[in-house]
Amino acid sequence: MSTAAAPAPAPVPAPSASSASSANPAARLLNLVIALVNTNASMTKQQIRTGVAGYGDAPSPDAFERMFERDKDTLRELGIPIVTVDAGGHADEVGYRIDQDAYALPPVDLTPAELGVLALAAQFWQDKTLRTDISRALTKLRAAGAGETAMDAVSGLVPRVRAVGEAYSTLLEAISARRAVSFTYRAASTGEVRVRRVQPWRIAARRGGWYVVGFDEDRRAPRSYRLSRVEGRVRATGPREAFEVPAEVDVDALLGAGRSGGVAWLAVVPERAAALRVRGTLVGPMAASEPGERGRTPGRDVLEVPYSVRAALADEVVAYGDAVLVLGPPELRDVVVRRLREASTLGAQVAADGSGEATGG
Repeated sequence: MSTAAAPAPAPVPAPSASSASSANPAARLLNLVIALVNTNASMTKQQIRTGVAGYGDAPSPDAFERMFERDKDTLRELGIPIVTVDAGGHADEVGYRIDQDAYALPPVDLTPAELGVLALAAQFWQDKTLRTDISRALTKLRAAGAGETAMDAVSGLVPRVRAVGEAYSTLLEAISARRAVSFTYRAASTGEVRVRRVQPWRIAARRGGWYVVGFDEDRRAPRSYRLSRVEGRVRATGPREAFEVPAEVDVDALLGAGRSGGVAWLAVVPERAAALRVRGTLVGPMAASEPGERGRTPGRDVLEVPYSVRAALADEVVAYGDAVLVLGPPELRDVVVRRLREASTLGAQVAADGSGEATGG
């Protein structure tokens, strides 16, 4: 007795599209996603060709095959899980669908502070090699509600680290493989240019730039090098696992970052500068006669905030504007005043440029 074959699932009606759909890959990909998400079981290639806008105009079966295979690969690279369903072994019966469990985003339940930290971390990685992935992540964060409210929780902490450049990935691989590297380096103090041979231990961001810390094979001592002063390419040399990284590497000591540390006394407007409050200790309310108030309305909170790098804290304080006043130490206050004067000068220059005054060129 013969058995009737199960009827093929009816193709989901594709969204209406103009004749330009086949020439618009983005529209065709969107149509394919909508169709595969809404299909009851799966769709065969023939159903996709006849039922999804953008594929029917393929001039030949071979052209459709190439178009569909290319679109499948693109969607999978974007993280959309297209799975193959074998309905019985025959090539014409192979179907395709999107795995709903893997594709659906679970409910995002993050606090504004958590969303702010994630957005802040995304801003940190703006190097060209990571920009595409970070842009997608930021788009998803904004869709989840990471907006101005979320970023207010981390105001003043926007990273100020310049782009990593091509040296970063090579050094990271060399650290993982424990391989020595060589590169041409221009010294900041003397301007001398020479080749350095280094066993890299760590990569760190300090004072607005990236550094590699390791053992200089020529000097026979630990040294640090700023990646922005590396000229040309970094090359891995020698065998893998050629050296051991010390268990304890004091990066700040090697970079000289700890020499400007101390404790700052800051007068902060109530309910502002949350990041400073978390790191600091509340001393008490500020009286009008205390140094630094200079005729301003009393009522600020005085905080003691420890810091390791004076310039980094100065940058953070400046980002809060007049919500934070530096009471001491004088060295930190001087750096903040200098930053504010530089910003004021820049603002005046921008205003002058906008007024039509000649600036050269």
